[in-house]
Amino acid sequence: MDTRQVSQSKESDNKNLLNYNIDELACLIEALGEKRFRAKQIFGWLSKGINSLDEMRNIPKALRQSMADEGLYIGLPFAESIQTSKDGTVKCLFRFLLADKDPDTGTEVESVFMKYEYGNSICISSQAGCRMGCKFCASTMDGLERSLTGGEMLGEVLAMRNLTGEEINHVVIMGMGEPFDNYEEVARFIRLIHDPAGYDLSLRNITVSTCGIIEGIERFAEEFPQVNLAISLHAPNQELREKTMPVARKYRFDELINAARAYTEKTGRRITFEYAVIDGVNDSKECARELASKLKGWLAHVNLIPLNEVDGREYKKAQHSNVKRFKEVLEKEGVAVTIRRTLGNDIDAACGQLRRRG
Repeated sequence: MDTRQVSQSKESDNKNLLNYNIDELACLIEALGEKRFRAKQIFGWLSKGINSLDEMRNIPKALRQSMADEGLYIGLPFAESIQTSKDGTVKCLFRFLLADKDPDTGTEVESVFMKYEYGNSICISSQAGCRMGCKFCASTMDGLERSLTGGEMLGEVLAMRNLTGEEINHVVIMGMGEPFDNYEEVARFIRLIHDPAGYDLSLRNITVSTCGIIEGIERFAEEFPQVNLAISLHAPNQELREKTMPVARKYRFDELINAARAYTEKTGRRITFEYAVIDGVNDSKECARELASKLKGWLAHVNLIPLNEVDGREYKKAQHSNVKRFKEVLEKEGVAVTIRRTLGNDIDAACGQLRRRG
């Protein structure tokens, strides 16, 4: 059976059926001696979040057995721990097992379910750990273990829906990892979850957050102009950004801003700039004025995030009065700005607090 079309990440394999799109499933089914139309049926079943091949009731038993004999499996993660916040946010430590189901080979990531007035949202991880090294973020403290496959990312959504019993209307790829450090698999995930034969999630209900990998931004503008883009900026200039975000040494501030402008001109879509407001670091009125000078007059929106403090990191949350003042300066300069509502802070589920716990 030829399954080479399915791209792979380190320590993953090509036996997880969630990794396959319909065309790839059709090739697989034909190789097993069945008709191609079965692929669409199987793809539909997978999007329902089933755990077993035997749950595919309209798929012939002989085909299900053939798939099992080939070692094919449904790679939903299981929840190793579940925490529920007083605000209703749910954080799961998910563990992915490979085909051999050996728990010693499992990979752990955290995902967060949040309820908003506009619908339910999930923040998923694209990597187990992160190698970007941002100095205020928990996800990078243990380094990068491996990147997830598109099917594993889909598995986070399906497993969380199964767990909460709630439909998930929005997906943000803002959890552990840098999405554009795993571009091919993030792209696969977007196509899988958007497919009308499966989960059928609108592209406009997906947001990808990057710390500023410029070639990823340029490619994203070409391939996914309808998907929302957020850039973790966290500083108004190169010098300050470089102190907290090592990635700035490669992707310099002015070059990143130019790439962001080019993105908005090409797609006609507004970019959200995430700005974690850190006490005594980037929360001054001068920082606000400088940031405004870089962003006013084009399709830019600033999302101010009162820093979510992380054990083992030195940085502290800015005072509320400083965050409010920062917002007022941006508004006065004509820059669209909001202060992010913090959810799940009491269970370390807020922005920048996710990490592997094993």
